[in-house]
Parts: sequence; structure tokens; C-alpha cells
Amino acid sequence: MDLKEIQNLIKFVANSGVAEVKLEMDDVKITIRTTLEGNVTETTYVQQLPTQATLPQAVVPQAIPVVTNTEAPAAAENSKFITIKSPIIGTFYRKPSPDKPAFAEVGSTIAKGDVLCVIEAMKLFNEIESEVSGKIVKILVDDMSPVEFDQPLFLVDPS
Repeated sequence: MDLKEIQNLIKFVANSGVAEVKLEMDDVKITIRTTLEGNVTETTYVQQLPTQATLPQAVVPQAIPVVTNTEAPAAAENSKFITIKSPIIGTFYRKPSPDKPAFAEVGSTIAKGDVLCVIEAMKLFNEIESEVSGKIVKILVDDMSPVEFDQPLFLVDPS
């Protein structure tokens, strides 16, 4: 982008009534700010961005996680369990309504197709069914808390 094009852009922005315009191209980044209170003040920033080839590569040391003996058996123990994850984003509910009992408790036996919880998304209550049979070992989410897509909800022992 040459100087003439930048000047034309400044004039266009000043006459358009827009407060701020940011333009970013391959190697140029332009920000134009105007205030329209009687006087027009133009602030223009033109920045040449360096090309990818000239950027130095910095080596950042990575922290190596340390696994203690107390964590290793827990990880091995959890590997035999199946994790049931949230298929959608929303609010997790263990009960169909506040005055009803929970769908599933720790220690309860479930079958494939049993409803485990409800996730509310955009005012719709979606029943989450089990895809496996087994015994619920742990509930990983508190009632009425937000959940993300693919967030673990339950640990199930399939044996």
C-alpha cells in the first residue's frame, strides 16, 4: 500500500463518520481514529509487520510434569472405567425437576439407554442417555453447574 492510498483512506474515513477503522493486510497494519465533535482529529498508525522469514525462533523450555507415586495408581485405577462425556454445552442437572430424585447416584447400576442427567441448552432440556451398561463409580460434575462439550460427567465401571 503506497502513501497516496493511505491518504485517500484517511479522507474516506474522516468523511464517513466512522470513529475507528482497522485494516490489516499481508505486511501492513493501519489504524485510523477520528473524533467528530466539531473538529475532525485524525490519528493514523501505519505499522510494517515483519515477514515470517525474519522472525527469530525462540526456544521456550517446557515444564516437565512430575508424577508422584500417589497419582500413578489413581490413573491406572481410572483407566478401567469408561468416561461418559457431555455431548453439548449447557447446564448440568442430576434431577428431572427440583422435587424429584436424581437420575443416577454413585453406586447405582445403569443399563444402556438409561437417562443419567439433563443438560439445559438454550431453554431446551436434553436427556443424556448412557451408551454403556455398568455401575456408576463417580459423578464428576456438581448439580446445576455449567458444562462444556466433551467434558467428563460420569465414570462407569463396565464390569
